[in-house]
Amino acid sequence: MEDNKSSNDSLSAEEYVLVPTPEHTEQNMEAAGKSSEELGLKICGNGNEEDLQQHLEEVLSDQSEDDGSVPSNIENRQRARMASGNSEASDTADMLSNRPRAETDSAAKSGSEVELEDDEKAGKEGRVRSTSEPPTPGADEECVIFNGVTYLGCSAVNAPRSEMEAQRCMSILRESSQMSIDVVLSVPTTSEGTVRVLEPDGTEIAHYRVHRILFCCRGKQETKEKDCFAFTSSHGNSDLFQCHVYRCQLLEAVPKIMFSFARAFKAVPKSPRSLSMYEPGGDDEDLFRFDVTLEIKEEDGRATYSTVPRDKQFFKLRKDLQKKININVQQMTNEDLTIERCFGLLLCPGRNVKHSDMHLLDMVSPVHTSAVPVSDKIGWGDSMGNSADGKSYLISGNWSPSDPQFVVLNTETPKNTRVFMTIAIDLVITGIQEPVRFVVETKAQIYPSSERFWYFSKKTFHEQYNLRLKQIEGSSPSEKLYEVLSLESQSDIDRKKASMNLPLSPARSPPAVTQTSPTPATPAIEEEDENDEPLLSGSGDVSKECEGDILQTWGDMLAKWRQNLSTRPKPLHQLCRKGVPEALRGEVWQLLAGCHENGTQMMENYRVLITKESPCEQVIQRDINRTFPAHEFFKETGSLGQESLYKISKAYSVFDEEIGYCQGLSFLAASLLLHMPEEQAFCVLVKAMFDYNLRDLFKEDFKELHMRFYVLERLIEDYLPDLNQHFLNLNIESHMYASQWFLTLFTAKFPLYMVFRIIDIFLSEGIDVTYNIALALLKTSRKDLLASDFEGVLKYFRVQLPKLYRSEQNAQQLLRLACSMKINQKKLKKHEKDYDTLKEQEMQQEDPVERLQRENKRLMEGNMRLEQENDDLAYELVTSKISLRKDLDASEDKADTLNKELLATKQMLVDAEEEKKRLTVESSQLKDMCRRELERTEKEINRNATIITDYKQICTQLSERLEHQQTAAKEELARIKGQVKTCEKCCKLFTENGDVKIEALPETPDGTENPDVQVVKKQLREMELELAQTKLQLVEAECKNQDLEHQLNAALSEIQASRNSWFQKTLTSIKEVTKKDSSPSPRTPTSTTAPKTPTL
Repeated sequence: MEDNKSSNDSLSAEEYVLVPTPEHTEQNMEAAGKSSEELGLKICGNGNEEDLQQHLEEVLSDQSEDDGSVPSNIENRQRARMASGNSEASDTADMLSNRPRAETDSAAKSGSEVELEDDEKAGKEGRVRSTSEPPTPGADEECVIFNGVTYLGCSAVNAPRSEMEAQRCMSILRESSQMSIDVVLSVPTTSEGTVRVLEPDGTEIAHYRVHRILFCCRGKQETKEKDCFAFTSSHGNSDLFQCHVYRCQLLEAVPKIMFSFARAFKAVPKSPRSLSMYEPGGDDEDLFRFDVTLEIKEEDGRATYSTVPRDKQFFKLRKDLQKKININVQQMTNEDLTIERCFGLLLCPGRNVKHSDMHLLDMVSPVHTSAVPVSDKIGWGDSMGNSADGKSYLISGNWSPSDPQFVVLNTETPKNTRVFMTIAIDLVITGIQEPVRFVVETKAQIYPSSERFWYFSKKTFHEQYNLRLKQIEGSSPSEKLYEVLSLESQSDIDRKKASMNLPLSPARSPPAVTQTSPTPATPAIEEEDENDEPLLSGSGDVSKECEGDILQTWGDMLAKWRQNLSTRPKPLHQLCRKGVPEALRGEVWQLLAGCHENGTQMMENYRVLITKESPCEQVIQRDINRTFPAHEFFKETGSLGQESLYKISKAYSVFDEEIGYCQGLSFLAASLLLHMPEEQAFCVLVKAMFDYNLRDLFKEDFKELHMRFYVLERLIEDYLPDLNQHFLNLNIESHMYASQWFLTLFTAKFPLYMVFRIIDIFLSEGIDVTYNIALALLKTSRKDLLASDFEGVLKYFRVQLPKLYRSEQNAQQLLRLACSMKINQKKLKKHEKDYDTLKEQEMQQEDPVERLQRENKRLMEGNMRLEQENDDLAYELVTSKISLRKDLDASEDKADTLNKELLATKQMLVDAEEEKKRLTVESSQLKDMCRRELERTEKEINRNATIITDYKQICTQLSERLEHQQTAAKEELARIKGQVKTCEKCCKLFTENGDVKIEALPETPDGTENPDVQVVKKQLREMELELAQTKLQLVEAECKNQDLEHQLNAALSEIQASRNSWFQKTLTSIKEVTKKDSSPSPRTPTSTTAPKTPTL
């Protein structure tokens, strides 16, 4: 089963394969159209769910044919699938199955795009996209380097976008990592870059493309993981997601790394200038033409290189041989551009590759060459540089087949299979600021190293390029500067011209529905080479625009329908055939399916079902990535559309245990999700499966599906006899093309506009309408089918038919034809009875012994399966008992611990209560003390207020007295001066200003001071001393006044604080009071002392 899954993983989501029936396992298949073997659905008949799933995958596979032959070994399902046609998936499987396993793995990891081509139908290539990245960065890749980073390891995760999952991985790996690695982290600056993990010496360890990194986060700040960060990346095309954890030596580096990742997620690289088809520009634009010639050489075993042959537009290369690439660039215009040097020679497998996917080759040293004709320059050996005339330039580089980037180009390809390769050169041209890149795309076929080519053509590969330049304003005529407007190859120009004027051939247009109906026009295909690529599911745009009268009609009809939901309105049938407006499809589909009956209960069941586990989760996860890959809603891995689709598929597999998950129903579920929430979509899906009998196609060995194939063949015989005869001649049976139609309800291949219209009619008329649509498809394609062989018919069903209805006009004509076809229900019943009769006859003709042996084998397998299930259940039971015993022991231990904690808590509670009582008593005592202290403080404040008032009154009286005395002294002094002036003797003792004239006292005969002077000086000193004492007393009085005011303010503040929060200030107040009682301040006035009156 696992092998089958892996093989499906390598196939395209659009491929459906059928295998031959077991009766022909020993027969050899002959060429298409001549084979007598009948292909049928291989069905599991033992009831095994895994086998049912396996064969269901085979039912949902497209039938195709490779070179008109079918393999003889039918027991190998892989070869049967690959031999079913020349589809791109089968070609890829053929190519990979012939390789050794190591080469296959490496090829699967090649970062390229491999293009396959049928030899007989050149120009029609299939494509296989591989998913890994180049191991080395591009030469111009910009990145930010972080040193001091340690790699802790990685872990597989189921929820790649869950931060909780990433945090858990960081916590586990940080604690349990035994072996950390010091690395250097390189984070690109654009979203198309590559995150690289390097050794300190620069050796690359691993790399991750930015578009494959789904989630990035850092450790939480409050945890030990704050110096860690992690990112989740997808591993190839599988469903494996890995969380890589790193730790930074510097904590400050973590936010910088997160910023670099955020910039890489958001930044879009500068896209190259769009290269449009050359059109003559203005006078300031110049056109330069270049002719590029490509030559590839291989080592011939004689230490020299010989030119490889080129035939039918592809090179014939041999694996494991050293190669050289020679490219000659010659200018074809008169005005020359000087090529200064070659900036780089690059190579990459595939075509239409990104510039970042190209890989540099080692170039030989440049030397100047002589003027040689263009035809002779291909023979240049290892020379490189400009020619003597300056018009041509030769680039030569070495190509090692051992490089892992080129493993696709070193792997032998199957017969008639080609591999695309892209070669690019960056030329530095004088006058152009940036290098100009010439890209050459060609094809190659890889042969064994021992292959010998006895005859081959040495046709050279030529490609012309048109380089359109515009002269930059301000540049001098002698030194012109240009900017590149466009660079296009002549092949691209011709291809674009052909696509713009593509003539529609009659073979490409489907036949007329009737003689009066117009022929559907085939939509113009952009490129003829794309014809072999099937149309991706989910393609096409559906317009929501609708005419006002149509919306009005639907609105009136829905208003009446809502009044009576049990009865459908009469015009509903015809309106659904014309198409439900896109804006109303969600509501109309629910009403048509009957979700109003028990929709609420079903939606409640859905919310419960998504929480349960399903055995099909891995298969569902694999299939949703291949459902509607062309639609934006389901395109991205892990997107909201894919998550909703996963939930619906999982819920249905749990809801319908008999069927489980049916591969292909995801397409129908995706169509519903585009119009309604997932709960309502699940309800409609269940109704379609049960009420419309869609689930019967998957029951009982697909008996119902085979019956519908038989009925369709009989209807083709009745309505399209010529096409039926053509199919009989080619041995084409209905299951080869109609299996996907019936099982997916036409949703897997066709454009969305047609898919939605088919669902409109299906929900309105039932499952039998699929016959009408199938017949209409065959009738409109009758002429093309009649003109095709076996391979062409299968290819037409797979590729051309879906593309035909990308036009809404063609889809409308098809559905009108389908609705106009009248299929007799009696005839359908008759065909069904005929099928039942035919099966009964086959069973009667079958040997009873073989039938019983087969039945016995089926029962034995069922018995073994039941025994295995019994063993599994027994193992689960024992495991559950052991787990429960462990849980019980852990619970008992936890209970003991909790009991001990309870006892300790009780004791702590008793202690806390006693402490509470003690604190209550202390609190009451403190309250009484504070009350007494408050009363004493209030008394002290009143006393201090009285003292302050008395002091202020005394100061006022003293001030008044001082003023009176000063006034009296001034008056007395003036009176004395007046009397002195009137006296003749006394006036001589005073000056005019009133100062006393002091005459010098006569000295004593012995030279000593006069005694009178000594007396005067003594009196003067006494007066000065008395004045100083008076000033000191005044200062002391002022200090006491200030102290009293300070104490008053402090007392008022304490009173206010004690009123607001008495408990907070209690202890402080007690301490202050105690200090005051024990050592009173000398400046604090008491009741027995009074301020001294200053002495004047």
